[in-house]
Amino acid sequence: MEGEHSSVSIYLGPLQIAVAQPPRLCGKPMMLYRRNLPHLEEPGRTYFITFHTMDDFRLPDAAKSLVLNHCLYDDGKRYTLHAVVVLRTHVHLLLTPLPDGAGSFRLAEIMGGIKGASVHSVNKLLKRAGSLWQDESFDHMIRSEEDFADKLLYIQMNAVETGAKRPQDYPWYWREGMQKPTPRKRIRDPWLSGE
Repeated sequence: MEGEHSSVSIYLGPLQIAVAQPPRLCGKPMMLYRRNLPHLEEPGRTYFITFHTMDDFRLPDAAKSLVLNHCLYDDGKRYTLHAVVVLRTHVHLLLTPLPDGAGSFRLAEIMGGIKGASVHSVNKLLKRAGSLWQDESFDHMIRSEEDFADKLLYIQMNAVETGAKRPQDYPWYWREGMQKPTPRKRIRDPWLSGE
């Protein structure tokens, strides 16, 4: 009937929200889900994402190179990567999922690809087994140009806080406009090369 609105309930563990209509962007609905952390996705939006090693495992330099390679691998295929920094115990990304024919690539799929492939490479490099990354990642939907600039600055400052004079001097920092690491500067990754 005209004027009637359907109500939708969104379950967030102990918190339940009732909204008059599902949130939408350009006719496409937002996706809200929860594991331990709440996650909100909207096609065409940019995200700041952080993921951590399990039990604060410290990544040696060679492992950080492999993780950076995995973050760069699907740039232009599944997402546009705006910036990334790989630190000893965590990684920060700023990315925009690309369209996949049914909306956009989902963050869970993107993060599963990065974390899943990198755990195999790092474990093989370090001759170890088991989990490397915490199950969930923290993601924040960028809401404005200022928000984007703040998160980009945060990533750059993380690179500088390692002792580098400029973000681009930190070997495990990359942002749009920079040249991607050349093969001689990267460690050959058996996982990506199929060895």
